[in-house]
Amino acid sequence: MPTIKKQSETKKTTKPVAKKSTGLSAPVYNIEGKEKGTMNLPKEIFAVEVKPALLAQAVRVYLANQRQGTAKTKTRGEVTGSTRKIYRQKGTGRARHGAIKAPIFVGGGIAHGPRPRDYSLTLTKNQRQKAIFGALSARAKEKEIIGLDEAGLDKISKTKSVYLFLKNLTLDDKKTTFVLPNFANKNFVRSARNIKNLNLVDAASLNTYQVLNGGRLIFLESAVTKLKEHFFK
Repeated sequence: MPTIKKQSETKKTTKPVAKKSTGLSAPVYNIEGKEKGTMNLPKEIFAVEVKPALLAQAVRVYLANQRQGTAKTKTRGEVTGSTRKIYRQKGTGRARHGAIKAPIFVGGGIAHGPRPRDYSLTLTKNQRQKAIFGALSARAKEKEIIGLDEAGLDKISKTKSVYLFLKNLTLDDKKTTFVLPNFANKNFVRSARNIKNLNLVDAASLNTYQVLNGGRLIFLESAVTKLKEHFFK
């Protein structure tokens, strides 16, 4: 009898196509503390490689540049006082001394004390940009960035309104930083500036130290656009 060959039926398995991500997003809240929607975070700012060594260097440069470098003590040549020999050279049983302004005496000069100096350090423009992008990317990864709807902020005139917003998000006793497009909204700035642990900064002046040490970052929606325009003119 002729042999009938069985045709093996092969099932084709189609793999689900992964949807391309349209970008990062962060939740947006209104001034009452209710979630309204989301806002897009540009990948070129909030999703770059984080380099801890560069972040540490940027923080060190920032803190060094905050030092005034005006500390100064007087040497024995700058102290006001007599230059006469305080007692004779021999016969007293004490160590020989020539002047009362010597550092060993109270009221005398200071030996090896601080002198005015410049503590400032610098970073290149490319390093500063990579550092702040890395810091923002790290905070975005930690879900420490949220948005604030700007509708109705012009009508805010009391500190209580901003405080209740923070309280509704359980941020009333935590360090928080508002990133503003600018300081044009005087009412909101006046209402928020005297709340404990709350900082205000405009997007163009934001630096790595403020991002890493500012607690939860609350971006006004237009501040993200302002930040992008500042770095990508």
